[in-house]
Amino acid sequence: MELWSIAIIGGGPGGLMTAYQLQKRAGRPCDITIYEAGARLGGKILTPRFSTAPVAYEAGAAELYDYSRVGDDPLRELIAELGLSTHPMDGDTVVMDGAKLTTDDDLLAYLGAAGWDALEAFDRRAKDWMSPVEYYEADWKEGVPDAMALAAFRDVLAEIPDAGARRYIETLVHSDLATEPGRTNAYYGLQNYLMNDPDYMGLYTIDGGIERLPEELAKRLEATVLLEQAVVRVERAEGDLLRVVSRCGGELESDEFDFVVAALPHNWLLGVKWGGELLRGAMERHHAHYDHPAHYLRVSVLFASAFWRGRIDGSFFMLDAFGGCCVYDESSRNGDDSHGVLGWLLGGEAAVTLSNLADAELIRLALESLPESLKFGAAEFVEGRVHRWCGSVNGMPGGVPALDPEVRHQPEPSEHPNLFVVGDYLFDSTLNGVLDSADFVAEWIVEEMEDDAP
Repeated sequence: MELWSIAIIGGGPGGLMTAYQLQKRAGRPCDITIYEAGARLGGKILTPRFSTAPVAYEAGAAELYDYSRVGDDPLRELIAELGLSTHPMDGDTVVMDGAKLTTDDDLLAYLGAAGWDALEAFDRRAKDWMSPVEYYEADWKEGVPDAMALAAFRDVLAEIPDAGARRYIETLVHSDLATEPGRTNAYYGLQNYLMNDPDYMGLYTIDGGIERLPEELAKRLEATVLLEQAVVRVERAEGDLLRVVSRCGGELESDEFDFVVAALPHNWLLGVKWGGELLRGAMERHHAHYDHPAHYLRVSVLFASAFWRGRIDGSFFMLDAFGGCCVYDESSRNGDDSHGVLGWLLGGEAAVTLSNLADAELIRLALESLPESLKFGAAEFVEGRVHRWCGSVNGMPGGVPALDPEVRHQPEPSEHPNLFVVGDYLFDSTLNGVLDSADFVAEWIVEEMEDDAP
């Protein structure tokens, strides 16, 4: 029986999920090679430990989305299949001007009657526009964009008649958008507002750290993994084969494959030379359609204790610093009671601009942003870490207009039908989205192999 060869460019979650789904679905042998430019697998899933204490924190992907209350949830099923346990995450508090806003009464007292009415009207408008089922199915939509896809989110916010209510919503959604309201559309902005309603989705994490997901995937793969081997060129070879040229230790290596899957972050796609005018043009158009870079910056701080407990509870809270950021109680999910860990997730322009500062300065700014009621806790500082993720996510995933899923994943079908792309930027900039993308491509390749079987 012919041994099909498949190259996967990228050892992040998209590459690992594609390899795993191929291995699980294929009814015939296949030879999978994963090219990873870095020294580790997992990409933007990263759960390191501090150096002064063996305490873990999430430095990359912050949480997973739970859609099981609305429909099938492939990521939850995969996590269970890998034998990993999970627990839910919740956060009901927004801190603005030092005020802790958790309940409806808190919001009414802070915003006043006019602000509360404006907030209620915006909430009704968002829910009338998209139901939980429509939210669940939204990433697979294609065709002519609706009015919300064509409008800027900034313009929708500008229609809110009360400045306090408007700023509350901006603070609530900013870190999830990872971009500014004027750089994304109303469609994506309203989706990120609705995700705060438990009728639409929930949040959860993996016990022991989200990095356990790529670790368990890698353990189960029967694939050749080439670390620190960057792909520099992909081109058509003789017949239907594709040639992959990579660099290892300063030397170029060339191999040919039946299929190639580029499971790269969007901003890395044009770092590969795509051979031939036809393929190069197709990849440039593909890149341009999804060219809406968004940014994250994570500042994680180890404290001697979880001094905020009892004042602000939950897995995270939103803070009106840095244009609106999310502060995670990392120690609520790392199982360590000897210390406390807070993780600031900055998004958008604040993230990309402040990334130019030294780590020590960023840690200082994070500590200074603590609400007045928590500033005493800065004295319990032990250690800080900074992780920069500029351009790592998409500020308008799926592009406008949303293309047919086949078109999204096969940039040049005429002469390169065996070249596919996988990425969260094709769906919703989450790990759930990258699994949808990986599963779609794996099923497609398996069908191609079965159709060509003798």
